[in-house]
Amino acid sequence: MENAKFSVAMSVYGRDNAAWFDLALGSVIQQTVRPAEIVLIVDGPVSAELDAVIDKYCVRCHETGIRMNLIRFEKNQGLGTALKTAVENASQDLIARMDSDDIAVSDRFERQLAFMAAHSKVHILGGQIEEFIGEPDNPVGKRIVPLTDVELKRYMKRRCPFNHMTVMFRKTAVQAAGGYLDWYWNEDYYLWIRMALKKCTFANLSDTLVHVRVGKDMYRRRGGKQYFKSETDIQKLMLKNRLISVPRFALNVSERLVLQVLLPNNVRGWIFKTLARQK
Repeated sequence: MENAKFSVAMSVYGRDNAAWFDLALGSVIQQTVRPAEIVLIVDGPVSAELDAVIDKYCVRCHETGIRMNLIRFEKNQGLGTALKTAVENASQDLIARMDSDDIAVSDRFERQLAFMAAHSKVHILGGQIEEFIGEPDNPVGKRIVPLTDVELKRYMKRRCPFNHMTVMFRKTAVQAAGGYLDWYWNEDYYLWIRMALKKCTFANLSDTLVHVRVGKDMYRRRGGKQYFKSETDIQKLMLKNRLISVPRFALNVSERLVLQVLLPNNVRGWIFKTLARQK
């Protein structure tokens, strides 16, 4: 293993599972190419178990030459604010996102760094995810997203074009677009739209980069009036900036009304697993 000049941006908060957080951090420092730095935002008070994991990885990062840039918030401020702070405090221009309960494949960063080095005009690079319940060897589906800039800009008119937990981006491009900002469950989609408006270049790898933990609660979070309002406001933003047409806006909002408000949670889960995912 070797360390390379990129940062990893992570956030943890009080309701996170300590054992899952341990696995997530472990998958970051056990990469074939390790980061120079992990910027970890502790978003408000956390349990003693989570603090123990943080202490453990402060030691392990020191042993492996990774800088642990630990920033604590007194109160929970939400993912948008946490990630904005992480990006602002990252020492490297290349930044990789990682969630607190997922598991990165062992050569994720090596693959992304090689692509970004060969494609200097790409500002953000993601990849595919494989979703699992319980253990990574129990996959339940995949979220497949397009690969090229043209395909991604077209796909963005309907759905979020990146698997957020897989992305690696250039800090300068993210900052030029205004950085992460609060937007209920859509902080990432909001940022990608603003980056597209700034003419940033998008790409995804065809490889699975992260094993993503899912469950019934995921489908519950993707429903309800508050989530629907957030999604509708995203559509209004794209319409206002002429990224989508009025008919596309009407279709997108209608689909989301049915899926996020009118359908019960178990039916929503079935649709996500059978129509919006691949096995």
